[in-house]
Amino acid sequence: MTRTQARTDAYANELRAVARHLGRRRFLTVTGAAAALAFTVNLPSAGTAAAAELDARRITENPFTLGVASGDPLPGSALLWTRLAPRPYEAGGGLPADTRVTVRWELAHDERFTRGLRRGTTVAHPEFDRAVHVEVDGLAPGRDYFYRFLAGDWSSPVGRTRTAPAPGARATGLKLAAVSCQAYHDGYFTAYRHLADEDLDVVFHLGDYLYEYAVNATGGARAYTDRRLPDVFDRETLTLEDYRLRYALYKSDPDLMAAHAAHPFAVTWDDHETENNYAGDVPENDVPPEEFLIRRAAAYRAYWENQPLRRPQRPTGPDMKLYRRLRFGRLAQFDILDTRQYRSDQAYGDGWRTPGPESEDPARTLTGATQERWLLDGWRASRATWNVVPQQVVLSERRSVPTTAYKLSMDSWDGYPASRQRILAGAQAAGIENLMVLTGDVHVAYALDIKADFRDPASRTVGTEIVATSITSGRNGSERPSNHDDLTRANPHLRFYNGRRGYVTVALGEDSARADFRTVASVTTPGAPVVTAASFVTEAGRPGLTPA
Repeated sequence: MTRTQARTDAYANELRAVARHLGRRRFLTVTGAAAALAFTVNLPSAGTAAAAELDARRITENPFTLGVASGDPLPGSALLWTRLAPRPYEAGGGLPADTRVTVRWELAHDERFTRGLRRGTTVAHPEFDRAVHVEVDGLAPGRDYFYRFLAGDWSSPVGRTRTAPAPGARATGLKLAAVSCQAYHDGYFTAYRHLADEDLDVVFHLGDYLYEYAVNATGGARAYTDRRLPDVFDRETLTLEDYRLRYALYKSDPDLMAAHAAHPFAVTWDDHETENNYAGDVPENDVPPEEFLIRRAAAYRAYWENQPLRRPQRPTGPDMKLYRRLRFGRLAQFDILDTRQYRSDQAYGDGWRTPGPESEDPARTLTGATQERWLLDGWRASRATWNVVPQQVVLSERRSVPTTAYKLSMDSWDGYPASRQRILAGAQAAGIENLMVLTGDVHVAYALDIKADFRDPASRTVGTEIVATSITSGRNGSERPSNHDDLTRANPHLRFYNGRRGYVTVALGEDSARADFRTVASVTTPGAPVVTAASFVTEAGRPGLTPA
């Protein structure tokens, strides 16, 4: 354990005692509480690090073992990310404790950097686990750029990014991909290798970028012995260092690095980046909320450090504003949601339950009131052809069986039907004709028609939901899962159901959108080919999916 980590853990223990004494509500509002939480995740208090400068020429091992990434493309701006970690499975990445490193960055029109455009320097602080987020402004809209980082004599892999079209531009086409759920222990990230070869404008990651479970104890599909992982991987994630090391393991995967280097990502989390099925400040287990918030602060901090996110997403203690909006000219508006941080606790103790007064309480919310207003206000102001909502859990109703004895998932929008109805009513009031929801979480691929009233199969179709299967979670899966017949019979708006691993691409055009479900047969052995399992089209102005 480093001196910094020991100091952090000691302060965290002290803060837990203070939190219990004050009570949760007063603890979160008392003067200095946010600053105290920030300290427990080891942040610089004034935006600068009190650390000695390490001459990058003294770094004797490749510090770019975690690759590069770009994210949240804007019309004239690119966000570039990397993290220095010559020994990624050691605390601090194997660099001397309490030292900062100056990193150079370059942006060019070509991948050989013969037509250089911009360059500069940034500082990799130990307080941020030596992650850097560089926002390059003043770029041309709708263009490809290449970038790299340099430290001493070391150069990072070259990444490609693409800016968004200009505001108001009549972009005729846009191609995106949606991915989710990548349990490292469940298999190889083969799907990402194929994703890297696609021609895409942006990739939306819909959550479960990592899993908090003990890695070495999973008996997973990958071998870990050659990595010599520290003992910290044998326990459930609890501390900031634990989360950081999990990200190091995941981001060192060459297929994931290739996908990040090939395309800009727009990310949002689900539950496993913090803890399985938590709801707001309510943990899965019987841990006091004020103590869970300290863990949440660590998880959110590590998430921001390891993702290509911009300054407005930087967390403060246990809070992080992850919901945000991206626009691609007049063609598409993307409203990225966070359905985990602000939700009411799951009804009836979570799981698949018979719906009733508790789940159907009108006061229940999946988004929180502020985010809900933000979404509806954004729709009212939208002039885009397609209004796309990348988010985490299945929005459409999913009855478990085709009888009156059906159950619903209390962790999805089915456990919050009043919240769902407010959202759909808001879309209708705003005149949204082409609503598309992108979803992850369930480790299978679905194509669904969103109905005005799911109790009436003949009711109007108001949008489409495209559910991306997992990258690896659930291991190989099967093309036709055991509950396929029950779900398709119980839910006539479910147009496609496949249980293989992979991703989905969506091509948006002025007149129609096409979704291609791309799957691999195996993730427990590397190198499986990718196939298109099914394709669907929805026409602009005529919601509903038809096979392509």
